[in-house]
Amino acid sequence: MERSPGDDSSPSPSPVEQPSAPSDPPDQPPTAHTKPNPSSGNQPAAPSAAGEALAVLSSFGRRLLVLVPVYLAGAIGLSVGFVLFGLALYLGWRRVRDKKERSLRVARQLLDDEEQLTAKTLYMSHRELPAWVSFPDVEKAEWLNKIVAQVWPFLGQYMEKLLAETVAPAVRGSNTHLQTFTFTRVELGEKPLRILGVKVHTGQSKQQILLDLNISYVGDVQIDVEVKKYFCKAGVKGMQLHGVLRVILEPLIGDLPIVGAVSMFFIRRPTLDINWTGMTNLLDIPGLSSLSDTMIMDSIAAFLVLPNRLLVPLVPDLQDVAQLRSPLPRGIIRIHLLAARQLSSKDKYVKGLIEGKSDPYALVRVGTQTFCSRVINEELNPQWGETYEVIVHEVPGQEIEVEVFDKDPDKDDFLGRMKLDVGKVLQAGVLDDWFPLQGGQGQVHLRLEWLSLLPDAEKLEEVLQWNRGISSRPEPPSAAILAVYLDRAQDLPLKKGNKEPNPMVQLSIQDVTQESKALYSTNCPVWEEAFRFFLQDPRSQELDVQVKDDSRALTLGALTLPLARLLTAPELTLDQWFQLSSSGPNTRLYMKLVMRILYLDSSELRFPAMPDSPGPWDLDNENPQIGSSVDIPPRPCHTTPDSHFGTENVLRIHVLEAQDLIAKDRFLGGLVKGKSDPYVKLKLAGRSFRSRVIREDLNPRWNEVFEVIVTSIPGQELEVEVFDKDLDKDDFLGRCKVSLTAVLNSGFLDEWLTLEDVPSGRLHLRLERLSPRPTAAELEELRKGTKPPSPYATLTVGDATHKTKTVAQTSAPIWDETASFLIRKPNSESLELQVRGEGTGALGSLSLPLSELLVADRLCLDRWFTLNNGQGQVLLRAQLGILVSQHSGVEAHSHTYSHSSSSLSEELELWGGLPHITSSAPELRQRLTHGDSPVEAPAGPLGQVKLTVWYYSEERKLVSIVHSCRALRQNGRDPPDPYVSLLLLPDKNRGTKRKTSQKKRTLNPEFNERFEWELPLDEALRRKLDISVKSNSSFMSRERELLGKVQLDLAEIDLSQGAAQWYDLMDDKDKGSS
Repeated sequence: MERSPGDDSSPSPSPVEQPSAPSDPPDQPPTAHTKPNPSSGNQPAAPSAAGEALAVLSSFGRRLLVLVPVYLAGAIGLSVGFVLFGLALYLGWRRVRDKKERSLRVARQLLDDEEQLTAKTLYMSHRELPAWVSFPDVEKAEWLNKIVAQVWPFLGQYMEKLLAETVAPAVRGSNTHLQTFTFTRVELGEKPLRILGVKVHTGQSKQQILLDLNISYVGDVQIDVEVKKYFCKAGVKGMQLHGVLRVILEPLIGDLPIVGAVSMFFIRRPTLDINWTGMTNLLDIPGLSSLSDTMIMDSIAAFLVLPNRLLVPLVPDLQDVAQLRSPLPRGIIRIHLLAARQLSSKDKYVKGLIEGKSDPYALVRVGTQTFCSRVINEELNPQWGETYEVIVHEVPGQEIEVEVFDKDPDKDDFLGRMKLDVGKVLQAGVLDDWFPLQGGQGQVHLRLEWLSLLPDAEKLEEVLQWNRGISSRPEPPSAAILAVYLDRAQDLPLKKGNKEPNPMVQLSIQDVTQESKALYSTNCPVWEEAFRFFLQDPRSQELDVQVKDDSRALTLGALTLPLARLLTAPELTLDQWFQLSSSGPNTRLYMKLVMRILYLDSSELRFPAMPDSPGPWDLDNENPQIGSSVDIPPRPCHTTPDSHFGTENVLRIHVLEAQDLIAKDRFLGGLVKGKSDPYVKLKLAGRSFRSRVIREDLNPRWNEVFEVIVTSIPGQELEVEVFDKDLDKDDFLGRCKVSLTAVLNSGFLDEWLTLEDVPSGRLHLRLERLSPRPTAAELEELRKGTKPPSPYATLTVGDATHKTKTVAQTSAPIWDETASFLIRKPNSESLELQVRGEGTGALGSLSLPLSELLVADRLCLDRWFTLNNGQGQVLLRAQLGILVSQHSGVEAHSHTYSHSSSSLSEELELWGGLPHITSSAPELRQRLTHGDSPVEAPAGPLGQVKLTVWYYSEERKLVSIVHSCRALRQNGRDPPDPYVSLLLLPDKNRGTKRKTSQKKRTLNPEFNERFEWELPLDEALRRKLDISVKSNSSFMSRERELLGKVQLDLAEIDLSQGAAQWYDLMDDKDKGSS
């Protein structure tokens, strides 16, 4: 039976004899019995015997407790496999526990008498030797260790106060289940931290002092925590921490205390080993042990490992605190992982009788930045050809580490590693070499380029031109880097119930998203965090900032900043307050944004000249007497391409929109269902494209265009995948494939594609084949911008809009269309007309006040109108008709409305100045009673909903727009959270159901959302549209409160007009059309 280190049940020898006793284990600390017990000589033997007997009984009792699970398993009738599994679990836990205790004893023994044990135990590995033995430029600092030992008890008092007054309240506020969290014991112990060596870096900046401290902490620290509500106790008893801590004293100032601030951080992750107590004993189970240590190291790395650092200002009002806390990187290293050769073979077959090859891949690591290459199957000389870009924060100190592994189903085999200090890349500028692998055989081929950070926007075009010639994968090369220092926010809006939010920030550039920490219960948070983004082309990219509550469900403010703005700022820097949109009037965010251009000095590039290859000056100076015409073949005058040269096509892919995507986001452990942040990935002809990310939308609209060169090879397919963007791993939302045969033959394809492998969702794509034409006329036309547009027009009166058809490629379009609008106030409203080109933007606009029609002859204008903001004219006929009811008994002047009709180009239909319109007066009166006129009928007891319903005959779609609701009923103390649900009866399945977004705490919500159903007109006339206004009944319930409904019989509605109308909401018993 192995005895624990603290077991004193057996008698011990005297203090003089113990260090030389041969029976002592080699890892027993020499100081374990150096303190003599003054009462040992007077202690009677009886208590010692009683103690031994008690220890024996206690040990026997513990052994009996081990048999209790065996007895219970037999009594319940469980299989013996459960007992064996529990026994294996216990033995594994005991093994991990004993290993930690032995490691702790050896480390304490080393630190207690370092010099003596170093001299006696030369058999120890190189890793266990102190730094001053291995490195001559590392100095001992025993005087510093004595100071630390003297200060250690007072540091323990400070830590106890810090944990009790700062950390514990933060933990209690982070979660309602931890409101009874407390530290019951905080002791740093008697073993202080030791500094094994100090290295001072000279020759660096004159404004700083750079120190590397080789620290080792093997302590008897004991920290116990308790959550009283759940009777849960846990803690730490003993810990090891070894690493190199860099300390920077900067800036140096000409006044006391000479040093302005102290910065501390670990260049590389330190090694950590923890002995757990209480409930956390379970973390010593095999598998959980390494996982728990990794999670703790991730937390330490997020706080104290590069690029993170701890800053302690020593003087008040220190300038450039943000620069000291998060300094700009020293540079960027572009790592080209090219190839490897002569790797060792690790794959064996038939129990090792047949030797195979290896499936190598490489891990490239610089600090906390790690990249993994693709796996090359069965190859000892792999060719990767991949490029990575890493940020270098400290020179010297950081290293480039490449590890090569053989991919296996169980555990990957190690093939070798290489390390290189980044200072060598800085000195060389460009380093291209084969590096031998240590711990294995073979070499790895790397090309390393040092990219300087320049605050010069004029270099951007040169860098972009250079990057176009670089073949880089998996990501294109970067042209710049953006550093964002997130400082603070002011006056964030409160949550529901006037509660202060728990704000955090999401920063995104294209599909790269980074998050800040969450601060609890404050609307004026101070983050003081730094983020860094690589930029491919800052002229067209944007920084999207979202301030959210920590549940990610509530947006507190947003900001979209074009990065082109930085290119015109002084020193490519913006340091200011930014006003947030979708937030309060005084809500703002303070950030410092710094952009730097990644510049590779061309003087560092060396291209080897090919032997025996004449230069361009040699071609015209050939010696005719060197040989005959047989020796030197004649120079060709033209190339001889194959028959397929110049026959490629360009496929233009329009990614338009998607509908009914599945929701993948979950909040609060899955209790709250969110939406998705979808984006599209396209793969074709060996190239990949990715759309932008649409935040929190299950019906996103991208409207993006991608172009790729394709050949006429049969069998090609366009692979399309939709994903939900997440911080860790993106969720799959569906895929589809499109055969290019039909597109290449017809030249055009516009379809809704159903997403596969998911319950719902479809994607709208438009594919267009562009065939190159070798004619200079069209090129000159494109260069001059004279290619005619494809124009269409939109006519708008109030909130009603009509869009004409698109006439392809003409500067004199003829639409010949009519649109009618209901007018409430002819004196103040106007007809807005915009002419736009498909893909070219606005071509001109016109604003026609309807008051001009009131004074025109026969209330009609029919002439050419000059367009504003453009060139050209439009032929337009606008006719105003006055509507007067003949059956209401009310005089004409008390209820005067008008009906306007406008016609583009030649129009045969004439509207006369009649006192009333008999053909459509009943229907118009029905619509006008629900219009937004000042004399409209008041809303019903349940409120009203405003809808526009029409049939789009060109696309064979029924279209409905939910505009808003008003005067909704409030049943409880708080206003409802309304949304509108639409169902096309008699079908009640999910395919016909549509739903708007939900509006928070309002009786008059504004939606303005559009929904479509694909069905023929005759079928639409047989349907009924069921509109329900609902609200979530409670936070934890899936039930919905019905606020009111209305049913529209589509056969009774003129679906060709599409006018917005108000409808009275009814209860569930009376839900007819109003």
